[in-house]
Amino acid sequence: MKITLENKNALVSGSTAGIGKASAIELASLGATITLLARNEDKLKQVLELLPKAYGQKHNYIVADFNKPLDLQKVLSEKITKTYHILLNNTGGPKGGLAIDAPIEEFETAFKQHLICNQVLAQAVVPGMKQTGYGRIINIISTSVKQPIEGLGVSNTIRGAVANWSKTLATELGQYGITVNNVLPGATATERLTAILHNVAKKINGSYEEAATMMKNITPAKRFAQPEEIAYAAAFLASESASYINGINLPVDGGRTKSL
Repeated sequence: MKITLENKNALVSGSTAGIGKASAIELASLGATITLLARNEDKLKQVLELLPKAYGQKHNYIVADFNKPLDLQKVLSEKITKTYHILLNNTGGPKGGLAIDAPIEEFETAFKQHLICNQVLAQAVVPGMKQTGYGRIINIISTSVKQPIEGLGVSNTIRGAVANWSKTLATELGQYGITVNNVLPGATATERLTAILHNVAKKINGSYEEAATMMKNITPAKRFAQPEEIAYAAAFLASESASYINGINLPVDGGRTKSL
């Protein structure tokens, strides 16, 4: 099986670091023309220079802040001038803490950044996907939609909402050749994981290294994922080869999740 995304346009959010960045690079390496989407223009320019162009692609970027969904909607209406075949939704997770202790504002902010902005992005690209008969909406979420993660109360809640939104869209859009799937990363070597491990270290009154070892040991693979390993799963779901895979949650977690 050879995966190619040549002549496909991909809109990749949260693409200046971690899984979003790795996914943009992987999709570009397979031939897709990438539009990066994030709020930091300097970082967007840096990632733009890293994107492969072996297929003659002309990549670009859009600056937008996911804290302001209405502004995102306006920017997309102005900047989107072509059909997108692939939408990769990826947004940094909410900060940690118990759900019962979280202020209402944390839930509201996370809901806007994740579900509402995903909805805005989907509404911007789905009409074009319908016209071409090809669409891949891929949401990078978390294994918490299958097994809540201790100490990530707001994240567990919002990720679950996004997963059910995704499943709903999958049933609505499947008839148009559009698939909607979720990739569920396990512990992945990103800046967010670093922050989580520092918090874990404080809780156990230990070192960062001890916290990292403890987290690795609860995964059968006994290591963290690299962002590229999550990107490979997203790239497959974006391809023609995944045309009959729709409405799933795909854990990429080294076997950590206990449920099937």
